[in-house]
Amino acid sequence: MRVLAIIPARKGSKGIKNKNFLKIGKYTLLEHSCLFSKKLNFIEKIIISSDSKIAKKTAKKFNIFFSKRPKKLASDNALMIDVIKYELKRNNNFTHILVLQPTCPFRQVKYYNDAYKKFIDK
Repeated sequence: MRVLAIIPARKGSKGIKNKNFLKIGKYTLLEHSCLFSKKLNFIEKIIISSDSKIAKKTAKKFNIFFSKRPKKLASDNALMIDVIKYELKRNNNFTHILVLQPTCPFRQVKYYNDAYKKFIDK
């Protein structure tokens, strides 16, 4: 099983401006997702998919791959499934994906590891 983690973080936002780059504590929402993804040993590759220069700098800071998202996939009307398909076409040697939304920063490694183990066992 080869797992690709995708952290989607476009710069535009309808509700809260630049929400992916707002801080909660010491880190931005995007940084929280980067730190968390690094703790999951079953992930083979992590990608930040974005149209933002800030996200590109964050990817470099955490030694994570950056994927420049095309304009059509960075609009308010873009669907997450289309972003996932786009990244899978560029990274087609993975069997599974994990999407880590920056807007959901409160995660626990144990739950993800348990889910992964159950996934493999079944």
